Amino acid sequence: MRSETVTTVLDASQETVFSYMAEVENLPKWATEFARELKREGEDYKVVNGLGEFFFAIQADADTGVVDMYAGPDREQMALFPTRVVPLPDGRSAYSFTMFQGQGMPDELFESQYQSLKREFANIEATFAAR
Repeated sequence: MRSETVTTVLDASQETVFSYMAEVENLPKWATEFARELKREGEDYKVVNGLGEFFFAIQADADTGVVDMYAGPDREQMALFPTRVVPLPDGRSAYSFTMFQGQGMPDELFESQYQSLKREFANIEATFAAR
């Protein structure tokens, strides 16, 4: 199974970055290709993009900096996208996002999504550069 991790160092504290990344409403601000639209249906969130509409959820733990993101066609088939905010000694933080190639996912689709993630990291960097 192929995986890719993207990491960046941000000029913001772990607490600031964690609070931003753990807030589902911020997703369309930085994941502009993945979440072209964020919809709320009852207690559920859905993202809309070029591939369709997907359920989306975040489970976050401020103590560890873990911000696990889940997306899938329904609540029972959600893929995990683990992310983490790590404090650095100089007051900055590192943010990492790992994606896995799902069973049956074509290599071209995985590569396309990986390239998209790298472009979306520029949005994250811009968000914290402006602070």
